Order: sequence, then structure tokens, then C-alpha cells
Amino acid sequence: MNRRFPNEPFIVLMKTAKGIHEKIREQMLKSNLNVTEFSVLEVLYQKGTLTIQQICQNVLISSGSMTYVIDKLEKRGLLKRSACPNDRRAIHVSITDEGLNIMDMIMPKYLDMVDGLFEVLNPEEAETFLKLLKKVNNTVE
Repeated sequence: MNRRFPNEPFIVLMKTAKGIHEKIREQMLKSNLNVTEFSVLEVLYQKGTLTIQQICQNVLISSGSMTYVIDKLEKRGLLKRSACPNDRRAIHVSITDEGLNIMDMIMPKYLDMVDGLFEVLNPEEAETFLKLLKKVNNTVE
């Protein structure tokens, strides 16, 4: 049987993504959040009030899973839902003051961690890396 050699860039990319995800998970556990909860809070922190559908597009999980995550965060007082004035079918989700306070504490540490992961790349390498990732991403989309 002739087996094909695996695509090494793909393997390295997946291992790297898994490692980064694990580092983020460890960081978020210190704040009593899982990665998905953090991702929801992060997108609301960065972009402001969004619909559930818009959050799903930014966080890349299904709306069924998103409802569960939003329910948990709402019970903790970190976000709130409100009716959309322009579309009665849509629900707006926004971060609460308590959610903002938590994110104000988390984000500097998170950004330092992410910066630390990529500090091994000089500016030219980082630019090349980004260009190559975008090139591969274009074939996915």
C-alpha cells in the first residue's frame, strides 16, 4: 500500500493552533471563563452591541451553541440581551459594566500573551507569515 506523506505545513499549523488555543484556555481559566465565553465577550468588547447572528459570524460557532454561551454569560451578569428596535426577530446582545470591568482586567494580559507568542518573528517574518496565512485562507473561503 502506497501512503501519501502528510502535508507538513498543515500539520504544523494545526499543532500551533492547538497550542495557542491551550494557552488561551489556561489564561481564561484564571478568570473563570472558557475560550468560547471569552471570545463572545471579546467581540462585544471590541465591536459593541451585536445581534446573536453577528456574534456567531465573529466567533465561528453555531447559533444553538451560542444561545447556551450567552445564557451562561447573562446569568453571570456579564452581558445582557435586548430587543432590536428595527427588527423584532433579532436580539441585541451587549456587554454589561461588570463584563467591561472583567475584560478591562483580562485584555492587557491576553494581548501580552499573544504578543509574546509572536515575538520570535521579526517584522519582515511577521509580514510574510501573515501574507502566507491570508493566501491559504483565501482558498478556504
